Amino acid sequence: MEKQIKKIKSNCHNYIDKIKMIWHTIILFFKEDGKREKLKRLFSNIHKFLKKKSVYAIFLFIVIFTLMDFATRLFASDISFYKLWRIIPRLFSLSYIILFVGIIFSLKKKHGIIAYSFIFGIFFLLYLTNNVYYDATKNFFSFSMVELASEGSGYMLDVLKNCNILVYIVGIIIIALFILSIRKFPNNRRFNKKRLITCIILFIICHFLSVKFLGRGNLELTWDSFRKPRNIYNSFNDSNKCMALTGLYEYSIRDFYMVYLKPEETRSETESNFLNDVFSETNDSYHKNSYTGKYKNKNVIFLQFEGIDDWLLTKEIMPNTYSLLDHSINFTNHYSFYNGGGSTFNSEFAVNTGYMTPFTYPINAYTLNKNDFPYSMATLMKQDDYSIKAFHMNTGEFYSRSINYQNFGFDQYFGLKDLGTYDDDSYNLDRELILNETFYNEMFKNEGKFINYIITYSNHLPFTTSKGVCRQLVEIDYADKVKNMSKSEKNDFFDSLNMSEEDCIKRQAKETDYFIGLLMQGLKDNGLYDDTIIVAFTDHYLYTVSSNDILAPYKDVNTNLINHTPFFIWSSKTKKQEIKKVTSQLNILPTFLNLMGVKYNEKWYVERDALDKNYSPLTIFSDLSWYDGNIYVVDGEVKNKGKVSKDDLEKKNNYVEYLIKKNDLVLKYNYFKELK
Repeated sequence: MEKQIKKIKSNCHNYIDKIKMIWHTIILFFKEDGKREKLKRLFSNIHKFLKKKSVYAIFLFIVIFTLMDFATRLFASDISFYKLWRIIPRLFSLSYIILFVGIIFSLKKKHGIIAYSFIFGIFFLLYLTNNVYYDATKNFFSFSMVELASEGSGYMLDVLKNCNILVYIVGIIIIALFILSIRKFPNNRRFNKKRLITCIILFIICHFLSVKFLGRGNLELTWDSFRKPRNIYNSFNDSNKCMALTGLYEYSIRDFYMVYLKPEETRSETESNFLNDVFSETNDSYHKNSYTGKYKNKNVIFLQFEGIDDWLLTKEIMPNTYSLLDHSINFTNHYSFYNGGGSTFNSEFAVNTGYMTPFTYPINAYTLNKNDFPYSMATLMKQDDYSIKAFHMNTGEFYSRSINYQNFGFDQYFGLKDLGTYDDDSYNLDRELILNETFYNEMFKNEGKFINYIITYSNHLPFTTSKGVCRQLVEIDYADKVKNMSKSEKNDFFDSLNMSEEDCIKRQAKETDYFIGLLMQGLKDNGLYDDTIIVAFTDHYLYTVSSNDILAPYKDVNTNLINHTPFFIWSSKTKKQEIKKVTSQLNILPTFLNLMGVKYNEKWYVERDALDKNYSPLTIFSDLSWYDGNIYVVDGEVKNKGKVSKDDLEKKNNYVEYLIKKNDLVLKYNYFKELK
């Protein structure tokens, strides 16, 4: 937060210096030839004009709505695209301010105040939502995330508490100005039709010019499409770039339109030709290499770790998990990236379907449960007589997991909270995934081959001893010492431990590691140890920390390479092996299927088997930047010290374009329904 405050202060000082310079220029001008008297008369006239109640109220209204928009973009001044001083965002916001003025101040006083309060209420709420959400995630809010609200509701207080204090200070100023403007609201006794029509016409002209000034975009998706402002505006899929480009009001209204009101699109001839070419019979290539069938007929446990960042997987912090690496294929250059909201489920979706949340249009992965996935992990593995279940602490309604896992082809989804057997919140502890009798039996007492997809939880925010998992764990750790203490005495004791956010993260990671120890013992106790493989990966890096300063000693926090996370495949009889090729969640499914000896077509998935000698390493991030282990490319340009020829760079950019287009069009038009 300290860095952000310094940056905001620096930007403010720059603007103040510019204003001072302009002011001194005006003063010098009027000092000559008796022009001081003219200056006095000018300010006197301005003062008289502003004293008019209607003008004063309109002036305050303009200040309020300008401040909400300006502050929102100022707090996100670290977005490199379309800097704060650019004219187009201001023009967009000006057009809406003109429209709102026309609506509010053309009505009779009573109706005008109601309209004013309604419009102010909506956009003040959006001001807070966007700035709090951006401060927590470095992404602006989108209406496509509304249905995810219940998933994050339990952590809302922590997010609000950790938000930049300047967001609230500006909010208080805005509310004070709003109250003052209501008190100064003009006593309009009749509806001013002429004013309303004039403002609507001005809005249309101003808005038209705003869009026109964005320039031309590409009709077709190319690798460099997102360099052009008009392309960003047309697709409206990158919340940060769109907010920087259009400002708070156009962003909010257009985002609402894109999510809820935009007519359903029909597939163009070009899109149809592209998909038909990708999935044509001539492209049939059933996968096989030296790893094919290495783990055929083995039982499988997918372990999706919550927030187990790469720096946590050490012998000191997670000894049980670390020991698994001695018998694993370890993918040491793995990245768990995410698009949109719901980063945990994004990884679930990618691993189960081989596709990622769309890059180029706003939709959440969990809303795709009506799409057909005939080549999902569960669908293919059930053909080989596997029973397939998913296990997590949360209820089946979150992320619509019950529906989604059924759609993926699972037999059942189990949530600890759904069992209704817990009187407290101990279901937050990963150990309960094994210690719970129902879960234990469902995992280990299977007839025939099984696949268990287990999603951990314990390394989730808040990372504090005052509440959440960390509080639960320290209460267990010091149970004997605090058993006779009152509630206030316990609070004082745990505060005295002085556990930092990082300390809590490590303690919570140890809980996940304790679960791993119980899991491995469960496999041994049930005679499954040598007949089971574990596919382990992390859903996302620890972006939930209050500051990247915690992560800075361990990883690159200045680029998307911050998404580096663990991914390994364990078997008791596997010799330790490190794979240094770049991978992402999109590689996990095809790699796994080949190891299991499943006959599949490479064209069914976005990415390829990472163990194949012909695999071309690549991970694409949500802002369409990409990394192949050599070069890190943003907007088509190399941003690190990696060397590549111009032709090879263009080929790779085109390949990235191809993968994105394939991913998004298959999902957008439910293309597998056709193929099936």
